[in-house]
Amino acid sequence: MSAKPVIITAAIWLLLAAAVGHGAVSQEEQRKIEGLIRCVEGMTDAQFLRNGRAYNSKTAAWFLKKKWEANRDKIETSKDFVARIATRSSTTGIIYTIRLKDGTTVPCGDYLNGLLEKGMVGTN
Repeated sequence: MSAKPVIITAAIWLLLAAAVGHGAVSQEEQRKIEGLIRCVEGMTDAQFLRNGRAYNSKTAAWFLKKKWEANRDKIETSKDFVARIATRSSTTGIIYTIRLKDGTTVPCGDYLNGLLEKGMVGTN
């Protein structure tokens, strides 16, 4: 047997392994994503603005969870989750924002990335 078929076979196996691994979320990253969703749900004094409409924290958390479930194959890390799911509408491109209790409005993606950077999610 020549080396050429062996190399081609090895290349195919590597491509298959990479395809299977794509979109796989580690347990640690899954805990972080679930922690982000719980944080959103727990922000009962905030309003979540999506495509010009305000939603309560429970509805916002439900929406993020459903959007994540529909796009799991594209998400590998909690930062992917924030960038691809929790930053902007995939339909309109409008950025999601959070109106905090004091009236301050912040981009949802920035807020959630801040929680990740401070290590405030996924530790339990």
